[in-house]
Amino acid sequence: MKNLHKLLILLSVCCFIHLADAQNTTPTNDLIKQGVALHNEGKYAEAIDKFNEALKADPENGYANYEVAFSLYASKKPNDAIPHLEKATKSTNAELSVAAYALLASIYDESNQAKKAIETYNLALKINPNYPQIYYNLGIAYFRNQQYAEAESSAIEAIKHNPKSASNQRLYALVTLHQNKRANALLALCSFILLEPTGQRAAEAYANIGHIMQGGTFKDNNGNTTIAVSLNDQKEMGALNLGISLVVQAGQAKNLTGLNLLEYELKSIFELAGQLAEKKTDKTFFDKFYADYFYKLSQTSYMPALTHTVALTDTKADNAKWAKENTAQISGLAQWLQSTERNF
Repeated sequence: MKNLHKLLILLSVCCFIHLADAQNTTPTNDLIKQGVALHNEGKYAEAIDKFNEALKADPENGYANYEVAFSLYASKKPNDAIPHLEKATKSTNAELSVAAYALLASIYDESNQAKKAIETYNLALKINPNYPQIYYNLGIAYFRNQQYAEAESSAIEAIKHNPKSASNQRLYALVTLHQNKRANALLALCSFILLEPTGQRAAEAYANIGHIMQGGTFKDNNGNTTIAVSLNDQKEMGALNLGISLVVQAGQAKNLTGLNLLEYELKSIFELAGQLAEKKTDKTFFDKFYADYFYKLSQTSYMPALTHTVALTDTKADNAKWAKENTAQISGLAQWLQSTERNF
């Protein structure tokens, strides 16, 4: 489970953009444009000089304050950026104000001020609930503050805004596992691997799927199990967790091993989660986005291809040989994934 904790290594900053108004040609804006060009070339010190020249002429200029803060942040001087961002947040331009709040919140979060970061991200969301990446960043901040239910809600919003982001799927897996929602985490990890099937993060996700099958929950640095789950979730969580354990035992009783065992486990768990969701009249995000989707997949003939995709980073499995011999399986799964919609 240590590998899953490495999610914190992910950058928890927004995709910040330059916001200077390129249409105005005043001396101040010309200096800002020159600074932006220098910043884009990685010449942060020179860019800061240009922005400071602009600020001498117009100390309250929101764009100049934001841009100098951006370059200071890139220069690893986040504390120097804070007063400039505080000025930029007061701008009457909503886009500029939100961008300033987002960068300011990221600085707080990176300096282990999770509570302050959460407050600041929420100020940004009040202005623009659809600003790119904020929900993901907010989820990371909630996670660091051990507010796992809130982190799950933020991860859900992040997925709704960008369902094809592998990082959003990975965040949801992490925060649900911290609540002992093993089925939620398992399906999210499979979803993550479908988006990012190779590389270190995929290898970690595959290892964590194995850990979930073994009945693992997250433990903190003191060896204590960290679980924070609402009473409403406990009954369903218990049923799904028990179901996972029973599925694993059944697979072992059938003397299945390797990827044959994994395929049986995944198919059975997808069916279990899907059938439980199917009976509900008031479906949750998990029911609609994960359980329904993977239940449909479990009813196709493409489970072998899904299993080999999930295990693509498994060095013990001869995935290359299997792929050469099963091109129809691979193309069939690809077509199914492309044509099958996911609901929220």
